[in-house]
Amino acid sequence: MQDLEPYYNWRHFYIASEDERSPFYGREYSEFEYTNAIYNYLIHPQWDDIDSPTLYLKILVVDYDQKFAIIELIGEWNDCINNDIMILKRDIIERLMEYGINKFIIIGENVLNFHASDDCYYEEWFDEVEDGWIAFLNFREHVLKEFQQANIDYYIVSGGNLNNIAWRTATPQLLFEQIESVVQKRVG
Repeated sequence: MQDLEPYYNWRHFYIASEDERSPFYGREYSEFEYTNAIYNYLIHPQWDDIDSPTLYLKILVVDYDQKFAIIELIGEWNDCINNDIMILKRDIIERLMEYGINKFIIIGENVLNFHASDDCYYEEWFDEVEDGWIAFLNFREHVLKEFQQANIDYYIVSGGNLNNIAWRTATPQLLFEQIESVVQKRVG
């Protein structure tokens, strides 16, 4: 796991540690000191710690004009024990929403497992985006099934075309437009 870096080819578009509105503004990173771990496995030091013992993330892009954020996750998403959705919602999502962000692309190909609790924070997030949306991109099939079993898929757009998007070959703008097109077809 230590070799799995957050996607870095969009750094010329956005760097969260240099954005005064970002929850990670001013954060400094090491390329050599591995301090964070998921269970006993060290993870790359470029991932951001959100005070969860099993879930880390990287805000890849925020576009304040078009009101979208792209966030990549790694680890185990555990609402049951760690209340990861509360941490994500309160400490990251709400901070971005303060600046008008209402469209969220959550990349989950490195999310290994999901453990549900209740859906209150998902419902709250869904209600607060109003004319926006929450799209889960490239999550593993068993994780998507766990979201469905917990009825969280009611609040997010996931699966289908969103599970096979080659997002690394697109620009953030192109990815946003592609996701928005899929969301509009499903909602409309």
